Formats: sequence, C-alpha cells, structure tokens
Amino acid sequence: MAPRVLISDSLSTAAVQIFKDRGIDVDYLPDLGKDKEKLAEVIGDYDGLAIRSATKVTAKLLEKATRLKVVGRAGIGVDNVDIPAASAKGVIVMNTPFGNSITTAEHAVALMFALAREIPAADASTQAGKWEKNKFMGVEITGKTLGIIGCGNIGSIVAERGVGLKMRVVAFDPFLSPERAIELGVEKVELEDLLKRADFITLHTPLTDKTRNILSAENIAKTKKGVRIINCARGGLVDEVALRAALDSGHVAGAGFDVFTEEPANANPLFGHKNVVATPHLGASTSEAQENVALQVAEQLSDYLLKGAVTNALNMPSVTAEEAPKLTPFVRLAELIGSFAGQLTEDGITGVRLEYEGEVSEMNTRALGAAALAGLLKPQLDTVNMVSAPVMAKERGIAVEVMRREVAGTYDSLFRLVVKTPKLERSVAGTVFADGKPRIVEIKGIQMDAEFQPSMLYVTNKDKPGFIGRLGTLLGARGVNIATFALGRTAAGADAIALIGIDAVADDALLADVAKLENVVQVKRVTF
Repeated sequence: MAPRVLISDSLSTAAVQIFKDRGIDVDYLPDLGKDKEKLAEVIGDYDGLAIRSATKVTAKLLEKATRLKVVGRAGIGVDNVDIPAASAKGVIVMNTPFGNSITTAEHAVALMFALAREIPAADASTQAGKWEKNKFMGVEITGKTLGIIGCGNIGSIVAERGVGLKMRVVAFDPFLSPERAIELGVEKVELEDLLKRADFITLHTPLTDKTRNILSAENIAKTKKGVRIINCARGGLVDEVALRAALDSGHVAGAGFDVFTEEPANANPLFGHKNVVATPHLGASTSEAQENVALQVAEQLSDYLLKGAVTNALNMPSVTAEEAPKLTPFVRLAELIGSFAGQLTEDGITGVRLEYEGEVSEMNTRALGAAALAGLLKPQLDTVNMVSAPVMAKERGIAVEVMRREVAGTYDSLFRLVVKTPKLERSVAGTVFADGKPRIVEIKGIQMDAEFQPSMLYVTNKDKPGFIGRLGTLLGARGVNIATFALGRTAAGADAIALIGIDAVADDALLADVAKLENVVQVKRVTF
C-alpha cells in the first residue's frame, strides 16, 4: 500500500506533483490546518504531514495521528510543532533550513531602505494628492553603521549586502569567529558596543531563552539616539512595549517589523506609530522561496517514506538502516557530550576537535560529529540539527578537527570532544557501556563515571575535606533531592569536579548559594 501524505497548509502545486510522481498518495487541503478539530478527525489516515506555519502540530493532535511517521515543515521555524511530543510518539520532524535565506535577508534590507527614506508614509501622502516634498527628510544608508545581531546563514547574507551598500557593518554573534568576520568584511563586537555604535540594528537570531527580549528596555536605552531597528527573524526578540516608548520619546527614529510576539498580529503596541513600517511576516514570501521550500519538503518526505532516508531532521540523526543498531547509542552520546560542553561554554568557539578511540573510530564518525556539533551549538542556535550543524559551524568559522585512534585504551570505545575558545580549551569524554546508556568518563582530564540526568549541577572546586558534606547539606536544606553524585580530581588537595544529578532544575538562587560555599570555583546548571 502506498504511503499517504496530507498537505494541510498552502504549498506550491509543484510539491503535490512531486508526491504523485514518486508514487505517494497525496491530499492537498490547504485550509485544513486552520481547523484543528477537522484536522484531528482525519490525521489518523496519514503517514506524512506537510505543513507551513498555519498548522499547529500539538501533543493533542499527535495522539490522534496513529499512522503518522513524519512531519515536514516547509521553512525553518518549527514553533508550531511540539517536537518533544513528536519524539515521544516516534514521529520525525523535518524542516528546510536554507530554502528562504536570501528572501528573508532581502526583506530586512528592504525594510531598512523603507525606514531610511520614509517610503510607506511618503507613498500614502503622495497618492492622497498632498505632494509634501519637504515633509519626508530621510537619511542616507551609505557610510552608516549597520549592527547585525546574529550573523549566521541569513545574517551573513545581510552583512554582505550591507558591505556592498558601503555601510560599516558590526556583528554580535558568540559563534562568529574572527576569521569568518574578516571573510564577510564585518567587525565582530560585543552587544554593548553594537548598541552604542549602530545607526541601524537588524536581528537575525533564533528565539531562545538567551535571545528572548535581547533588545529589552535596558538595551534599547543603550542604543544610539536616532537608531532604526529591523526585525525579520522572530517575534519576542524585542520588547515591543519598550520599543514603542522609545519611538514615542524620539530616542528610536524608526522600526521595521515583519514578525511580532503575537501572530497573526491584529493589534500590537507598535501599530499606529508614524515611524513604524510593518509587514505581515513576509520574510519568506517570494515565489522563488515558496517554490524552493515546497520542493525540498516534498522530496524529503518522499525519501523518508519510500527509502527511510532522513534529511534535515530536528529530532533524529541521519543514520542508515544498516548502521542504526550499533551507531544510535553513540550518536546519542555525542549529542549529549556536545550539549554538556555547549552549556558550559560562555565565550565564542573558535575550534572543535572530535576524537574517536577504539571501536567507535570505525563507525560513521560523520554522523557522530554532526550530532556532537548539533548538541554543542544547540544552546545558542535552537533550530540547529545534525544536517545543518556542520554548515552552521563552518559559517561561523569554527575549525573542526577529527582524530581517530583504532587502538582502544581503558574503554573499548571512547568519544572525546575538545572545545577551543580564545580563553580556554575544555575536553569532555564519554562512552557507552553494555547497558546502552551513555556516560561521561572524563572532564578536563579528570576521570569520573557519571550518567546523564535531565537536570544536573556541574561544580568545580578545590579538593578539601568537608566540601562534599557542605554541598550535600546545602542541597538537603533547599529541598533538592540528589539522584546521582559523581566525583573526580587531579590529585589529593588539587582541582576537583562534582557532577550531581538532581530531581528538579536548579534555580538561580540555588546556584548562587552553591557558589558561596568554601572552595567552590565555579557552578553551572546543565539540563538535557
């Protein structure tokens, strides 16, 4: 029986034809995604679901999707898909991360021009027959400073366009290497410096806990008077209420927004201001981009349903059927090791070394490396996956080195990740035991044996008597239950590490209390 695919959002008809040409039964119902009750009634009949942004793939919908194997999002954002729920149901979630990059970058540049020359207001005035030539006094782009927050795939395209427009381009991105910045012709700066210097600020970063309200009231106040702010990335990156106040006061000269905290945006604090240009999430809305992402998602879903090939998956590694049984536990290990290192790393990453020892060195290390990079970049780039991680690392100038040693040491297989920043070099190593569970066996050369837990505390300290007791007493007093406790040290009385699995995510107050303990050097919250 041929697989069945439902397209519940508006996609190019070329995508429908691809499914038909590949022998897949396809139903094109572009308005169904807006009706969650009707969608829930029929979803159980389909093996694949192709969507854009209107369809909400919730845990409730997935309960009804008894046959569903794969969801394909035509575009990069998957805010409308409950990925943990999909993973729990065994449903693969794919996206098309690079199909609309140029289109979105061009829209940001278009909004910059519209703000600089007050084009929307001048158009409305002229078409009303007013001919108010002296009213609309714009500013030149040439020679101005363009500040880019997030210089990845889309941000780097905007940077190149800005350089071509003879602008001075500065970029804030922890993952942008000095070498990549030179290649793009931009100056890498810290956020505070960008806020002070930029005449135009454009955002091109995903929405994560670290980037939410990155332009807060406090940061907007630090901007140069007369700045113009553009957001074609994600609603929630800018405090819209604070921005409206800054527009009203005249501190911010204008804002061009294509995305909003609440969408569809029937009302918004920015609406109605004479110096705001607003568009209804048109960043990816060109015929070329729509065609590209539609064709990509159709090919990806077809390849998976017919051949089992996994491409651009957000919740599953790209592994062949033959490799899966032996490789999958090590893919998980590599991703967890990467995530652990990524959460501990605060500075920009300049290089990564992936080391494979013993039996693992003969496996598909490309998949393992991609999983490690995805885990490493995930804390900063929420939509990164195994397929896009190597590309994103390259875009940011992160040098990736691979070392293989076929001779096994203490363990039959060992994977070690070494992360390099301008300030330090940190290594984390792990293995998979016979029980199939991944473990950390070494941090910064210190031997230990620690299982990964959903919530953990990473503590570095001086090895002095009484420390473990004081730490345990503090956690007990705060009502924090310890699940696992792993220790290691370089030598008696020297540097030591404690890795503690706890039953709840550590809050900031707990971290502060642990940091105050005698002999504590550093404490970090780590979650998986």
